[in-house]
Amino acid sequence: MTATPVRLKYEVKDLALAPAGKQRIEWAGREMPVLKQIRDRFAQEKPFEGIRLVACCHVTTETANLAIALKAGGADAILIASNPLSTQDDVAASLVADYEIPVFAIKGEDNEMYHKHVQIALDHRPNLIIDDGCDVVATLVQQRKHQLEDLIGTTEETTTGIVRLQAMLRDGALTFPAVNVNDAETKHFFDNRYGTGQSTLDGIIRATNILLAGKTIVVAGYGWCGKGTANRARGLGANVIVTEISPVAAIEAVMDGFQVMPMDEAAKRGDIFITVTGNKHVINGSHFDSMKDGAIVCNSGHFDIEIDLESLKERATEVKMVRNFTEEYTLKSGKSVVVLGEGRLVNLAAAEGHPSAVMDMSFANQALAAEYLVKNKGKLEPGVYPVPEDLDQEIARLKLQAMGFSIDSLTDAQIEYTNSWTSGT
Repeated sequence: MTATPVRLKYEVKDLALAPAGKQRIEWAGREMPVLKQIRDRFAQEKPFEGIRLVACCHVTTETANLAIALKAGGADAILIASNPLSTQDDVAASLVADYEIPVFAIKGEDNEMYHKHVQIALDHRPNLIIDDGCDVVATLVQQRKHQLEDLIGTTEETTTGIVRLQAMLRDGALTFPAVNVNDAETKHFFDNRYGTGQSTLDGIIRATNILLAGKTIVVAGYGWCGKGTANRARGLGANVIVTEISPVAAIEAVMDGFQVMPMDEAAKRGDIFITVTGNKHVINGSHFDSMKDGAIVCNSGHFDIEIDLESLKERATEVKMVRNFTEEYTLKSGKSVVVLGEGRLVNLAAAEGHPSAVMDMSFANQALAAEYLVKNKGKLEPGVYPVPEDLDQEIARLKLQAMGFSIDSLTDAQIEYTNSWTSGT
């Protein structure tokens, strides 16, 4: 496409970065065949013609391919960052310069700028919101109720965001349909497990260049993200401890071969700590007091509240940057604690996020869920809806096909058997 950024409103670091960003977007696209097929269909059918769309996502090469697909479908779309440290500045520049998509995102933006961008997104008066953490939706509901009449619905891709939407529903604040992309089988089984598992360790290694083999790694939370992280850490030779609040998740971790104990105990043993719970202050001040000298702490949950950094700052006599995205806090006791990526998503702060191949399925879910909301405008009551099973299955079928695999189909006799209650052994 011809670069015409002067016609757009945008806020990115430097448009001169666009050529490098375009090359990386195209590289990621090679690994996203499912989304490409959806984009090609969207270009023909234009399901989003006349729709104002806001996407609040991590501004990465994979998100870029989603934004391009939505625009191909006719959407009047703008993109803002869902996390201040996850933006890839060259990608943001290319989306503006090469694809004429307005982007408001700069890596390292402060909270004031982040919230300003949320307001800019809402100035677009969205009909659809693709949210990642529920900040845009929550701000709309709390501050701009008069715009709710414009909204067809929202899609949400994070555990944190779904928890917030369900709380809104309980409080009677959710007056529109929301699609729970996070719990689609082709999302959480793959994105959360394989994507988070690999990219989290990638972020730790890039930030520190330490050897993981032989280290004791504490994984806080054994949901799908925790399972992926724990298993990948073990695969690299680490000794893994899991902390949990759910008895079911805890016994699953035990049966998967991991040590399970409270954080109070794990804090004394760990060399590296990874939080993936979606909850607040999973690692707190007392845990810092118990840690070994030089313990490394990081987070791979959506928000930076899982680690109580305020308590750590209160205990510190000195804070210094020892490597990119690596801060060493020297405590009054003389020992140190190292924090990666300012406690934000380490896989995006210090690395590139999930591999494109796994985000192919996640963003296929986002694209098809957005189309589903448009097709069912006015037909869905307020609530949190799962991704329809037929869409989930179709994404899996397309992914298998693109990977060169095929599977069996039921015979007529097998279909009859599964639908009958009179047949038996």
